[in-house]
Amino acid sequence: MTGVGAEGWSAYLRRRLLWVDCIAAALAGTAVLAFSGWLSRLYALPRDLLLLIGAVNLLYGCYSFSLAVRARRPRRLINLLVFANLGWAVVCLGLAVVFWEPATWFGLGQLIGEAVFVGGLAGLEWSQRDRLLTAA
Repeated sequence: MTGVGAEGWSAYLRRRLLWVDCIAAALAGTAVLAFSGWLSRLYALPRDLLLLIGAVNLLYGCYSFSLAVRARRPRRLINLLVFANLGWAVVCLGLAVVFWEPATWFGLGQLIGEAVFVGGLAGLEWSQRDRLLTAA
């Protein structure tokens, strides 16, 4: 896509929002699971918590992938995706509050960053929910 301006990239990403969602979740989940021991020490967060976060990301990535590959998507499944993202953002913020004292800045950054990212996805997916009903 050479010569595509900012507006062009924005439209391109909106059309592929579910793909962005599932790829981001799959990459995050895989990375957190693969490096959970090292991340636990870096973040000063329990390894079991990181394993849970990684597993949730992979499960979520599978769900958003199941929507991304469909030509037609029921509204209720798109709404579920939006509220799952919103719910996970709240969980991540809650974990940041719970682990505020023991976690390092890296750990808090991961939790808050994930909350901002998935909360932003929820907002984008909600605003594009009619557009997301079809793959075209």
